[in-house]
Amino acid sequence: MRATWFTRAGAAMVVMATILSSGCGEFVRSSRSPTQLIINQILVAPGAGAVATSFVNGPLLSDVQANTGTIFDDFGQVTLRAMLRDQGSPGVAPTTTTVNDVTITRYRVTYQRSDGRNTPGVDVPFSFDGAVTFTVPAGSTAAAVFELVRHVAKAEAPLVVLRTNPVVITMIADITFFGRDQAGNEVSASGSVQINFANFAG
Repeated sequence: MRATWFTRAGAAMVVMATILSSGCGEFVRSSRSPTQLIINQILVAPGAGAVATSFVNGPLLSDVQANTGTIFDDFGQVTLRAMLRDQGSPGVAPTTTTVNDVTITRYRVTYQRSDGRNTPGVDVPFSFDGAVTFTVPAGSTAAAVFELVRHVAKAEAPLVVLRTNPVVITMIADITFFGRDQAGNEVSASGSVQINFANFAG
């Protein structure tokens, strides 16, 4: 009986150790870089007037077609902040070097609807990857403009039908930015904005 109890206890400890080591492994893999990337803000601007002064807080009113029949893509402006995961101890400030700077090279945009109808090319535009390159200094911020809604999305379902259908479709765009610190460790950060699609000009 005593041997059975020790056997069961030992098995339980092995299982617990396996779970904990698995969790620690995930933590290490997701935190390999000493730098953490944070999205401070995402601003939006309709394509027809996308200049530096026109970016505002969302939601984005995305016109599927201008009065002239022209299609414009829409833009976002992201401000990213890079900070050390280890914030030091009381009285001892963390020290950053250029190795902790993060260079962003690409981003991904996916769309979703609150009603759960999320089939790409039917209910929402197709997801896409875009390229944008800029460096966020450790302990500081940097901003960049990126394409949020592509031209082609407004010529495909479900947006193209809005040219003649007087309804508004509201979606959430989820944006993830991907980069590496100067030691080659992968870093990413995600944020979301609301987009209201319609033929506002018509």
